[in-house]
Amino acid sequence: MKKLALILTISVFRLSYSQQQPKVLKTSFSKEALVQKLEDEEGKSVTIQQILDHHKGKVLVIDFWAGWCRDCLKALPKAQELEKNNPNVDFVFLSLERSKEGFDKSLDRFSMKDKDNYWFASGWKNDFNNYIDLNWIPRYMVIDQKSAIAKYYAISPEDPDIQETINSLLQ
Repeated sequence: MKKLALILTISVFRLSYSQQQPKVLKTSFSKEALVQKLEDEEGKSVTIQQILDHHKGKVLVIDFWAGWCRDCLKALPKAQELEKNNPNVDFVFLSLERSKEGFDKSLDRFSMKDKDNYWFASGWKNDFNNYIDLNWIPRYMVIDQKSAIAKYYAISPEDPDIQETINSLLQ
């Protein structure tokens, strides 16, 4: 009986804290979200707006991840496949590592050094992540050529909506 109660408690706990799709699927970013600062690999500060401006005119996939995240690591091969199958799409990786040291180690450990990487030095809770309702990782977003949000919410690189969105934007 104790075992059954423990299993039930764990199940309820997991359901209450699991990733849930936001009620509102946003199509643009707030001013506060756009000025959110991140750091690049060299420790240079950059805003979300600057990242979007750098990729303007291209379809962009944003991948939220961390090296400590088991679900992110399980998704990594499929995320790499998505990137490989879409050579005309830019990919940006936003890390939620807990420290700069962890960010650097994860980039080395998972062969991410040659990719466009940024780290939320401010931590998980910040204006950008709060605005996009980031409650779990991995998470994927597709941004159109004008920096609008084309696909707001995906939790797997295998989500067929990601590829469908990319395809429609590239037509």
